Amino acid sequence: MHDSATPHARPEGLRVYLRPRVIGMLFLGFSAGLPLLLVGGTFSAWLRSLGIELAAIGFLSWVGMAHSIKVLWAPLVDRAPLPLLSRWLGRRRSWMLLAQLCIGTALLGMALTDPRDNLTLVAVFAVLAAFGSATQDIAIDAYRVEAEARHRQAAMAATYVAGYRVAVLAAGAGALHLAHIQDWGLAYGVMALLMGVGVLTTLLISEPEVHVSQTTARLEQRVTDYLASTAHAGWRRSLTAWFIGAVVCPFAEFLQRYGKAAIIILLFIGCFRVSDIFMGVMANPFYLDLGFTKAQIANIAAAFGLAMTLAGAAIGGVLVARFGIAPILLFTAFMAPATNLTFAWLAGIGAEQYGLVIAIIADNITGGLAISVFIAYLSSLTNSAYTATQYALFSSLMTLPGQFAAGFTGVLAEHVGWEMFFVVTAATGLPAILLAFLLLKVAHPDHTQRPGIQG
Repeated sequence: MHDSATPHARPEGLRVYLRPRVIGMLFLGFSAGLPLLLVGGTFSAWLRSLGIELAAIGFLSWVGMAHSIKVLWAPLVDRAPLPLLSRWLGRRRSWMLLAQLCIGTALLGMALTDPRDNLTLVAVFAVLAAFGSATQDIAIDAYRVEAEARHRQAAMAATYVAGYRVAVLAAGAGALHLAHIQDWGLAYGVMALLMGVGVLTTLLISEPEVHVSQTTARLEQRVTDYLASTAHAGWRRSLTAWFIGAVVCPFAEFLQRYGKAAIIILLFIGCFRVSDIFMGVMANPFYLDLGFTKAQIANIAAAFGLAMTLAGAAIGGVLVARFGIAPILLFTAFMAPATNLTFAWLAGIGAEQYGLVIAIIADNITGGLAISVFIAYLSSLTNSAYTATQYALFSSLMTLPGQFAAGFTGVLAEHVGWEMFFVVTAATGLPAILLAFLLLKVAHPDHTQRPGIQG
């Protein structure tokens, strides 16, 4: 890895965005963002437009839980080489390419299968796409940290998010427009072809040079020395040492660093986005049931919503820089669930375009704020020696409770109606608000330091 201890690096200004690896993150971000809605909101809209029951749509949203459990195989992606591919492309790029090919194949399978004839096969392809997407995220996150020095990480993240959001627009508004013009098979077929952007980028970029820090080497050498004194020998000793170094050490280091406060931190991470994810699965079916057209959903909820999200993220970056993480984290913990009430209001007034615009402005600007501050917070929690695995833990935990609860959203909406549904989703944000206040006392977000790599 490039030396992260570069606090006095010479400022590069806008020239940093001309660096090849920074430019490359724009296209890797696109590749990472494309599958998200295709197994999420767009997938739900497709199924609902074909008359699939809300309960089935809700349960199928569980395919997105692959992103919530990716921490289970993150250590494998972090350290295990792929036969032939790793020798040709290197560790990070080989896993990226495998994941991208997996996603493209799955999306093509969805394009060629009618859910009305074989919903099970479509679900299998969706699961394959989701697991490929989660694996790609792990590899790209690790590459982003390793490819450039610390003082260029903000530029790497900025181009990544820009590409990611363009992909979300393509997979949201773009897919809806294609489905409106012809059918969903065309929409998913085009999305499968667009995964070629990621494949081409992976083949063109260079593998980052990684140097294990002395601290990490000593930590894992102690594991090896301990195993040498036990009955383990041969492949058993090597496998055990690898498992402890790759899987146990990242979690043990985090727990040791924060002590009992680690429990509060992990609970907060798990609760922060529950209200957002809980209602997100049913957003497109809600718009359709209310009477909005696919074109209106594409133009307002997707395209205009993207602009509002980017605006919110930009505002969040300025506010965090000015006031720190803690006050903005607390503000978004309150506002994220509160904005769900605007959708309850929209359900009451019906398919009024001005109502949809107001709801999208409130929800997406707040969502953009939450994205920027939460990424900053999660990044501050990681140890540079274990970035990939620890960040996978946090991002998995961030979505797991919400994704699991989202599976029941269809049943809830059918039983209580849309107005009460959004009131309930707002109430699910209360635990995050309480934990945010507690976090200020036990592990203040602005008083923690991210361990760096020495050597």
